[in-house]
Amino acid sequence: MRKLEGEQTLMRIFVGENDRWERQSLYEALVELFRKEGFAGATVLKGAAGFGARSTMHTEKFLRLSADLPVVIEVVESQEKIDSILPRLDEMLQGGMITLEKARVIRYRND
Repeated sequence: MRKLEGEQTLMRIFVGENDRWERQSLYEALVELFRKEGFAGATVLKGAAGFGARSTMHTEKFLRLSADLPVVIEVVESQEKIDSILPRLDEMLQGGMITLEKARVIRYRND
C-alpha cells in the first residue's frame, strides 16, 4: 500500500444525482473509474439542496422523483494522477464543475 501524505490535490466534482454515464449513475461510474485507476480513495456526498449554472433549484423538499439533488465526489490524490484522468472526465461529464485545490494530507491508518 502506498503512503499518501504531504501536499496533494483535492479534486471536487459537482454533478446532479440523475446525471448518467452509459447505463449507470455518473457518480457511481466516476467512483468505479477512480478505483480501477488505483486512486487512494473517493467519497460521494449528496446535498440537501443546490442550484447550478441555470439557477434551477434542486431540493429534497419537492417530490423525490424530480429532485435531482446535487452530488459532490471528492478525491485526494497526487496532481500528476489527477492530471492523467482529466481527459477521461471531459468525456464523461456533460455538465457540472470540477474544482482543484492543494491540500495538506495527514493520513491515519491501522497497520
